[in-house]
Amino acid sequence: MLAEQHIKTAMQNYIDCFNRDDLEGILSLYAEDAVVEDPAGSEPVRGKAAIAEFYRKVVNGSTRIRREEPIRGSHEHSGAMAVHIETTVEGATIVIHVIELMTFNEEGLITGMKAYWGQSDIETK
Repeated sequence: MLAEQHIKTAMQNYIDCFNRDDLEGILSLYAEDAVVEDPAGSEPVRGKAAIAEFYRKVVNGSTRIRREEPIRGSHEHSGAMAVHIETTVEGATIVIHVIELMTFNEEGLITGMKAYWGQSDIETK
């Protein structure tokens, strides 16, 4: 069974890599057959190559993730975290309040990431 602490550490590493603009670091956390849904309910991004293209658009030097609460683990190879994603678009600061759920395989790699947010979760500062 995958240790809860491994899940929490991997999710923190995801945030740290994102905030360093470390695309390769983010991709190293994902399994080859992983699936990303951001936002949840949108067309899934399947496989590491497609996931790399997805992250190339958002790992851009101006987007940062800040945790709102401690990362939560589970007994089912998954974890959740509440985050603020902040970016600058055309001179305006945009903040998206998100719940991210990640699932992991036995090797400790991310097999799925769903980001839960909607239009009412976006604010402009």
